[in-house]
Amino acid sequence: MPDRDTVIAALDAVIDPKSGRGLAAAGLVQGLTVAADGVRAGFVIEVPAGDTALYAPVRDAAEAALKAIPGMARVSVVLTAEAAPATRRGRTASLSPQAVEQTRAKAPVPTDRPAHVRRVLAIASGKGGVGKSTVAVNLAAALAARGLSVGVLDADVYGPSLPTMLGVSGKPEYRDGLMEPHLAHGLRLMSVGLLTGADDAMVWRGPMASQALTQMLTQTRWGTADRPLDVLVVDLPPGTGDVQLTLIQKTPLDGAVIVSTPQEVALADARRAHTLFRKVEVPTLGLIENMSGDIFGQGGAEAEAGRLGVPFLGDLPLDAALREAGDAGVPLVVSDPDGAAARRFAVVAARVADVLGV
Repeated sequence: MPDRDTVIAALDAVIDPKSGRGLAAAGLVQGLTVAADGVRAGFVIEVPAGDTALYAPVRDAAEAALKAIPGMARVSVVLTAEAAPATRRGRTASLSPQAVEQTRAKAPVPTDRPAHVRRVLAIASGKGGVGKSTVAVNLAAALAARGLSVGVLDADVYGPSLPTMLGVSGKPEYRDGLMEPHLAHGLRLMSVGLLTGADDAMVWRGPMASQALTQMLTQTRWGTADRPLDVLVVDLPPGTGDVQLTLIQKTPLDGAVIVSTPQEVALADARRAHTLFRKVEVPTLGLIENMSGDIFGQGGAEAEAGRLGVPFLGDLPLDAALREAGDAGVPLVVSDPDGAAARRFAVVAARVADVLGV
């Protein structure tokens, strides 16, 4: 079975168009993982901002080189862009301490929204497993049902689920240096799940996850000058870590919706999420209580919203149809627009749209 040395040799047969060296020799192979059984391999190509169009064919050639290895069944090559600081690759060794400090990478400052995007809405949860992605995709569909142009960014880079929930697959096309989002049920979607294999594990440290988010956020054609996107819904991973901070630093957020189940163990993490947004001056538009009912209790999120002084946007009962629709790749708001769940999402969407001014 292929091993790491075989993979590196195959990648060195692909030439870096700038240095003329093989990809591995040129230092462009980041985060290489080769499964113990030798049937899966993946890595990230990091290039300077503005070079994605140049390296898109290189990424494709690297994929082809790995797939040509006998026994290799699944391959994942992600192309991402980062402006490399001057301190990379050991070039600060001869600099004074003052010069090193001056060239050290600074924390990014908030930039403008992605091109042709009017509003950016984060869907967050402190705790995993509360149905945040289900809420995100159905809320996005409910906003689209109001006649808005809506995009969805799956920022849960370690567990991307929106391609499954929207029934899409396949890598996005590059055109004029930008990725074209997939279109599904009236929504424009970009996800790491579209850039990698369905079964691939993202064995990435925080900076690599942040770079992947930055690429999807800034290098996707969300809208155009004549047809701008009204709302970009960002499905965040659970917690308050690198991906959340990167999103906050990279683009102004117009608001956040926090999803929680009614029990205290989830509400405690929802409080932490609200605290994060409050500290960075992002308004919490409200709390949604998901899976409300006999199993998890009821009313916890509404009471918590009162304690935090933020709006309560509504409750969503535990509903098998909601889960089944997600597994089938069609949001319940789309497949059953007149059903009880769709009506609840319509109410939430109306409240969110009113606050966002769209």
